[in-house]
Amino acid sequence: MLRLKRMGPLQRSRLLLAIALVLPAFLIMLAVTIYPLLQSLYMSVVRWNLTRPQEVHAFVGLDNYTFILSDSRFWESVRITFIFGLMAVSLEMVLGILIALMLNREFRGRALVRMLALLPWAIPSVVNGIMWKWILNPRYGALNGLLLQVGLISSPSDYVIWLGDPTLALVMVVLADVWKETPFIMLLVLAALQTVPKDLYEAAKVDGASAVQTLFKITLPLIRPTLFVALALRTIWALKSFDLIYTLTAGGPSNGTSVIGYYTYIESFVALDLGRGAAAAYLLTFAVMVLVLLYQRALYREVEY
Repeated sequence: MLRLKRMGPLQRSRLLLAIALVLPAFLIMLAVTIYPLLQSLYMSVVRWNLTRPQEVHAFVGLDNYTFILSDSRFWESVRITFIFGLMAVSLEMVLGILIALMLNREFRGRALVRMLALLPWAIPSVVNGIMWKWILNPRYGALNGLLLQVGLISSPSDYVIWLGDPTLALVMVVLADVWKETPFIMLLVLAALQTVPKDLYEAAKVDGASAVQTLFKITLPLIRPTLFVALALRTIWALKSFDLIYTLTAGGPSNGTSVIGYYTYIESFVALDLGRGAAAAYLLTFAVMVLVLLYQRALYREVEY
């Protein structure tokens, strides 16, 4: 207050204007982000089972967390989530970097190719899941039809049931996720490549460095901060994946694609135990925070050039 009183009329008016401009955004963030976070944290430490209304809001401490951590279905979902995240994010990072390197070169129609390469990322995740569900349909799906046309399947009786086996279904979910999310990695890497000084490439060429040496000694080190952002974001999104799983496989078959996000949905909206669902969500949040911190220590460094 003393500092505010010492301000001149112009400074005070500018400060009040800044507060007035920021306040609506702050209130919106408070309503849609901070309040739900605090509410879900409260729900995770109380008994909030809608099938037992007489026990609602009874404080149980860490009982919900203890139940989740002792549930074999939760640890199975952790295993599936780890496999899904590792496969999807690894493929997306590699493919995204390679495509960005190709689209960074000069060629005719580059702008059109860049625009087309971004189209899969523009498709909503629910639409992507439904689209791939049609593609993988065992009777009239496009994938079996393509295999029949090229001769890899001799007759319709040999059609593959892509979503009928837990392992194969998980692979198909990874394929659908990679198809949609790789353009996001490509976009970030492509933007970062524009900031790399061209004279470094010219100096490396004069020194006789190969393309592979240039990639690993110049390009990747200089775009490391962007790679950290891309890797962190895609890991977070992969670990909390739900909409693609829900629309494509609904966690099946035999819970073979039941990731943590889907497990949380089952606990919250099928078993109607919102307390345990909130606890599962916060366990996932904690795991993501730890993983991002590890990424930061391993990858993120300020680069001087």
